[in-house]
Amino acid sequence: MFTGIIEEIGVIRKINKTSMSANFLIESNLVIKDLKKGESLSVNGICLTVTTITKNLISVDVMNETIKRTNFSVLKENSKINLERAMKLNSRLGGHIVSGHVDGTGTIISIKKESIAIWYEIKTNSKIMQYIIEKGSIAIDGISLTVAKVNKNSFSVSIIPHTISQTILHFKKIGSQVNIENDLISKYIEKLISPEKKISKKFLLENGFY
Repeated sequence: MFTGIIEEIGVIRKINKTSMSANFLIESNLVIKDLKKGESLSVNGICLTVTTITKNLISVDVMNETIKRTNFSVLKENSKINLERAMKLNSRLGGHIVSGHVDGTGTIISIKKESIAIWYEIKTNSKIMQYIIEKGSIAIDGISLTVAKVNKNSFSVSIIPHTISQTILHFKKIGSQVNIENDLISKYIEKLISPEKKISKKFLLENGFY
């Protein structure tokens, strides 16, 4: 589990690909310090397992399902990536609950500067859009962000200078692909109030929930 507060920008130094999987060798100076083999690491918002650690290099394996569902297929050697270690239970939850299980990808269709902020508009599919609400939480390449505007096929986020400087967002351009993870809570609520479940809107109203 992660918070969506990026700790470091890492660099992919080597990619070994097969027909159905890949292995990434990631250079890190910060998150590697207390990282151990077998622990989880968020790479562009994707929860991966650390397989080996050598000096300042971290090795992670990427399965075919992950490659198909995320923007990993467009990453190359020397690509910069967002890194975050798994959260500790005694730490502040500075962002929101991020599982590292990416729902899909989106494409940046607009980048506009507004005073100190930069607005990014991201287009994505209807399956992802159904969980996005104005002022709700969303993870973009593992970054915990607040949705500022919602349109039919796209949504916008307004980014402060600190977030821009500490993440790979400032390398993104119009047409760049990003990983998207919807708010985990919204998906569970939908499941609980689905017609085949006992918990319904009628049930909640009848029991004092408005």
